[in-house]
Amino acid sequence: MPLGHVVDLIWRWKAALVFVGAGVITASLGIMVGLLGYTESMRALWSVEAWFVLATLLSPVGYVVQDVVADAMTVEAVPRFDAEGRPIGMAERKSMNTTVQTLGRVAIIGGSVLVSLANVYLLHGASELPEAEKALAYLRVYELALVIPVVSVFGVVFGLALNWRAARRLMAKGFARSDVRRMLNPHGERPPINWWILGGGLAFAIVSLGVGVGQVTGGQEIIFAASMAIVLFLMWRLTSELEPEARHVLVGTAIVSFVFRAVPGPGAGSTWWMIDHLGFDQQFLATLSLIGSALTLAGLFIFRRFMAERSIAYIVGFLTIASTVIGLPIVGMYYGLHEWTAAHTGGFVDARMIALIDTALESPLGQVSMVPILAWIANSAPDRLKATFFAVMGSFVNLALTAAQLGTKYLNQIFTVTREVRDPTGAIAAPADYSELGMLLVVATVLGFVLPMLAILFVKSSRFRSA
Repeated sequence: MPLGHVVDLIWRWKAALVFVGAGVITASLGIMVGLLGYTESMRALWSVEAWFVLATLLSPVGYVVQDVVADAMTVEAVPRFDAEGRPIGMAERKSMNTTVQTLGRVAIIGGSVLVSLANVYLLHGASELPEAEKALAYLRVYELALVIPVVSVFGVVFGLALNWRAARRLMAKGFARSDVRRMLNPHGERPPINWWILGGGLAFAIVSLGVGVGQVTGGQEIIFAASMAIVLFLMWRLTSELEPEARHVLVGTAIVSFVFRAVPGPGAGSTWWMIDHLGFDQQFLATLSLIGSALTLAGLFIFRRFMAERSIAYIVGFLTIASTVIGLPIVGMYYGLHEWTAAHTGGFVDARMIALIDTALESPLGQVSMVPILAWIANSAPDRLKATFFAVMGSFVNLALTAAQLGTKYLNQIFTVTREVRDPTGAIAAPADYSELGMLLVVATVLGFVLPMLAILFVKSSRFRSA
């Protein structure tokens, strides 16, 4: 959050932060290349462990710097004026924001798929190689990864070229240079330093580090509660920049989005059960993951118009019903649905076929829920506080995932699911127990339907409303 505010303060030079982030990422990858390819030379300068820790710390710092700038630049990517210099309406801008966020999700998922495929190809059989050859295989992966910061820098250069072309086109229409600058850069003058944002971010860092280092009992709950309090306070401060009507939309949308993403799940127990009882191996689970990613990409394009034209409350309601219906076969398989379908279809519709169909239908839904939320954040961000608004609202939405993890933990404490554990001698140290998994799946499914629907009803019956 403080970094987002810093981006707003130096908005005119924000592209430089992309280069800074690229440099930090390159340094991290370079250290790993050195450790794998020139181990003795690196050890002569510093210990291998210290180099590794440094590389591990640098990588997320570089990505976070670039991510904060990229989030803010998605707001800037949607023009306020068309090619003729006419103002673009809010409805059309909402559609454009949805398109931009859709493309952003496509880039993230597509990049993940490419990385997975590259790792499968480059590391094929690496586990069976001698240590020296195994290190060379990993070295090729890190050398290839050096293209990542190059791509990010190219994106900045390409964006500047597009902006220069748009400026030339508008000046050719007769607009003065000052008017063109106002049309292409609505950020305006630099905002005043918001010490609440900077102080809140510092407080968040201190609490998180203090609880984490001190290994305090209930640390996850303490960090969540402190983070939520800080983010809600910062949201309250930011809403002073908005009109009352926009403020009501923000609160209503935030409630619906948060509850939908905070729904707890059954946890790892269902995957354990699929492996142990249904015979799903790692290869089949990897296949499901790849199919899910591919269908998610297709679903983002198929649902783009739906996401642009419907309110978030409508989208969340649709996704809640769809997710509940699609999730029922998984619950049913615990009670023998796959055995019944296999017996009546000659073994064609067995557990794996049901899992494939379920994955195909469910995969796009998670990202479909995320795109309109990001588009709403981008569409609502004040001109002078784009990065700050995106960072604070993004933190709030991401806190919902932490709430979901806590809810999942509590459900698994109520309904205990254990997997078989063997000691080094092969003797069973802890037996498998999936007797309560069925009730866990049922409760998680019910909560997944009831909680979002209650949030939608609350917003609809109050003065708040969703975007």
